[in-house]
Amino acid sequence: MLKHRLIPCVLLKDWQLVKSIQFGSFRTIGHPTTTVRIYNARNVDELIVLDIDAGLKNEGINIEMISDMADECFMPLTIGGGIGCVDDIYKVLNAGADKVSMNSKAIEDPGFIKEAAYIFGSQCIVCSIDVKNIDGRYITYNKKKGIIDIDPLTLAREYEYMGAGEILLTSVDHEGTQRGYDLGLLRLFKDRLQIPIIMNGGMGNPGHGVDAIRNGADALAAAYIFHFSKYTPAEIKKDLSRAGISVRIIKEEH
Repeated sequence: MLKHRLIPCVLLKDWQLVKSIQFGSFRTIGHPTTTVRIYNARNVDELIVLDIDAGLKNEGINIEMISDMADECFMPLTIGGGIGCVDDIYKVLNAGADKVSMNSKAIEDPGFIKEAAYIFGSQCIVCSIDVKNIDGRYITYNKKKGIIDIDPLTLAREYEYMGAGEILLTSVDHEGTQRGYDLGLLRLFKDRLQIPIIMNGGMGNPGHGVDAIRNGADALAAAYIFHFSKYTPAEIKKDLSRAGISVRIIKEEH
């Protein structure tokens, strides 16, 4: 049985790692390399870092900071934000990342996913889809373009067809709220794709993770719960395990 992953998903902004609420109201988590060291010492499976300065300000990907984080990171590292060409992927991977996440470029040019998957392998390509619920209808959202009248499941299927290895699915409405993952959105995707779904946005307690996995999530992405709550990654995983969910647990030494 494949184990379900627990993945911090944080934003790189102004040389700091931050957490947002519904894609706004940023709250500082800490210095990137220090935060990565903390994640190394805790029972998380991967790390996703989205460079919003590169993605929104067109400042270029912060290769120096990615390299610094990768030097400290002993788990798979996914970097997103500002990916616009094959050379960007080369730079990010050469800096030490294991995967890249793309959002705007995938929407603008789905054929780029196919090109990237051919060169680097599907296992390296994560496609990010942000979703809002408007009048009871799920619709794709993009930080640059705003609301895009594209059904997110249709978009995910296209990304899968083009060669994406995973989908990072974020509920904008739930992101940073601690009120739980958007289970309606998850149920829309359940058993509809052959590639893993990393669900992101809203985890406030371990029970929310249990609900998400039971409704179709393959992996759980979160940030707030790791930094601003009483729950540790190890405690979250123990609760998932007690619920019958297969997770990677490191035995504590006595």
